[in-house]
Amino acid sequence: MDIEYLLWLQNFRNTINDALTPFMEWISHFAVAYLLAVPVFVYWCINKKKGLYVLASTVLSLAVNAVVKLTACIYRPWIRDVRVVPAGDAMSEATGYSFPSGHVATAMPIYGGLAYAFKKRWLTWICVILILLTAFSRNYLGVHTPQDVLAGLMIGAGSLYIIHKLFVYLNDHPEKEDLFLFFGIAFGISAIFYITYKQYPTEYVNGELLVNPHRMMKDGYKDIGQFIAACAARYLEKHFIRFKETGLNKKGILLALIGGIFMFLISQYTSKLLAPYLETNICAMVSQMLLAFFIVLIWPAVIRLFQKDPSETEEA
Repeated sequence: MDIEYLLWLQNFRNTINDALTPFMEWISHFAVAYLLAVPVFVYWCINKKKGLYVLASTVLSLAVNAVVKLTACIYRPWIRDVRVVPAGDAMSEATGYSFPSGHVATAMPIYGGLAYAFKKRWLTWICVILILLTAFSRNYLGVHTPQDVLAGLMIGAGSLYIIHKLFVYLNDHPEKEDLFLFFGIAFGISAIFYITYKQYPTEYVNGELLVNPHRMMKDGYKDIGQFIAACAARYLEKHFIRFKETGLNKKGILLALIGGIFMFLISQYTSKLLAPYLETNICAMVSQMLLAFFIVLIWPAVIRLFQKDPSETEEA
């Protein structure tokens, strides 16, 4: 039934000569390429605690999604049925196994977290529409089944709920945060060992491996590594930096824009620079960990240097 649905969408795409494909590709690409910049800007400039809530929900969602994906090991739709032909360049971002959708597991906690954090009706409607569009785009482009998308939505929503409950608890028991951060790091390290040494399907077609499990691990290393780094960076920022959001002023916005440029450079070029020296999956993980450290710890340390009165910084 799921494949038939994708084939129906594929027939619709062909009927309208792929008129909607560029838009769906953009919606899908935006979720994983640029959307993270929004909660980062909130964290640096607008409201540290709200930004941290969205970022924490996102890294948890992606780490859990990676573990589930590399446990289920569900093949992509076009591998399961050769009649499925993904639209445009969608296959270039369809890395790893199929279930659950990483794009949706990214979009749900960010859009949903922003809607919950700011509680503006207009923002909530925009975020809900963008969540649904992102989810539908993965089906429309032929790279995920409805089950993949639904699971991604559930993981994202579950992460938002868990982090919300954790933040409520830590508001009354702030001294317990380090314990949760250490637990998060331990979970991440255990997850890395799990995805590295577990058994994977090795099916052959005409003497060739259908899907290379080692290549499927790359996103898992990135997302779990990002989670570990975010926990460690939060611990260090809380104890040694304690920056305060800059506010929406000229200096704060300028600092955020400069930080955004560095974010882009790190995300685009770090793995290329490290590639000659590290194994592929380790390289991907280290690059993503560096990005998490930059967002949560390194650039906030720079922001603190530019704040007029460091004594006014607050611990969040």
